[in-house]
Amino acid sequence: MENPGFGAFVVSLDFELRWGVRDRYPPDGGTYRQNLLGARVAIPRLLDLFEAYGIAATWATVGFLFATSRQELDSITPSILPAYRDPNLSPYQDVLGHSEVDDPLHFAPSLIEVIRRRPRQEIGCHTFSHYYCLEEGQTRDAFAADIASAVAIAGRRSAHLRSIVLPRNQFNREYADVLMDAGLTCYRGNEVGWMYRAAADASSRQATARAARLLDAYLNGSGSNLTHWEDVRQPSGLYNVRSSRFLRPYSPQFRHLDRLRLHRITQGIRAAAISRRIFHLWWHPHNMGTYTDENLAFLRLIFEAFTDCSDRYGMRSLSMGEVVDTLNV
Repeated sequence: MENPGFGAFVVSLDFELRWGVRDRYPPDGGTYRQNLLGARVAIPRLLDLFEAYGIAATWATVGFLFATSRQELDSITPSILPAYRDPNLSPYQDVLGHSEVDDPLHFAPSLIEVIRRRPRQEIGCHTFSHYYCLEEGQTRDAFAADIASAVAIAGRRSAHLRSIVLPRNQFNREYADVLMDAGLTCYRGNEVGWMYRAAADASSRQATARAARLLDAYLNGSGSNLTHWEDVRQPSGLYNVRSSRFLRPYSPQFRHLDRLRLHRITQGIRAAAISRRIFHLWWHPHNMGTYTDENLAFLRLIFEAFTDCSDRYGMRSLSMGEVVDTLNV
C-alpha cells in the first residue's frame, strides 16, 4: 500500500533511565536523580493518559533495563564490546546494584511488564547498552553483537522487537542489514534540517545545533517535518518513521512560551491530518520525572488536538510498528 488515505499521529518514547545519561551524571544520578526516579511514577500516569485518549506508542527500551538481576545482565552481555575512543561512553564498567529492588536507576523489568500489558503499547529497541553508532571506535561487529543481546533479553520478557530508535539518533546506514537480520524492520530517523543531523555527540557544532533545536521548539525554524507515507519505506528495505518533533519538558524558566510550544506541535498534527501524512512526536519518560503534573497537563492538550483531528479528518494514532503494518496491508 502506497498511501492508506489518512493522517497518522505517531508517539515514541526513549525509555532508558540512567543508561541514557550515564556519561553525564554519576551512578546515583547526581543532580538528575529526581528526574530518573520520577520517571517510575510518571510512566503509569502516562499509560493511563494514553489509554484514556486511545494513544498507541512505541517504547524504545534499553536492553539493560530488561534484566532482572546483575547476574542475568552479565549472562547475556555480548562477546564483543564497543571500544569507543572515549571510554566514558561504555557502560560495561559501571557499578550496579543486584536488581531493580536496590537499583531502580538501572533495572526496570517490572515497569516494562506494566507497559507491555497496556493496550497498543509496543516495546521497541533502544539497543542493548545504549550503543552509539557514530562514535569513534565502534564497529559493525560490536553493533551486531549488541543488537543480538537486545533481542535475546527482550525475548526473555516476552517482547518481540520490531522497531528501533538509535541512541542520540545516531543512525548508521551501513548497519541497515544488521537490523533487518535481527528482525528489526523500522527505525526513527531524524527531522529534516541541519540542526537535526546525526553526529558524534562530541562534535564541535553540537552546541550550536542544540541552541537551534531549542529555538525550533517554539518558533518555526524547520517546518512541520511531516512524512509522506510513500517515503517511509527505504531502498534498504527498512522503514523510516521519521521524527517530526521532540516534546520538550515543562520548564518554569520558559513557561511563558508554552503557548508557542503547544502551537508548534498541534499545528503539525493538524497539518498531517489534513494532508494525510505522518506526524511523529517523541520524548523520554524521565523528561516528565519532575513537574509531572505540568507535563501531563500539556500532553493532554496535545491529545485533545489529536482527538479533534481524528473526529474531523479521520486521523489515527499508530505505533511505529503499526505504521509498517498499515503499509503492508
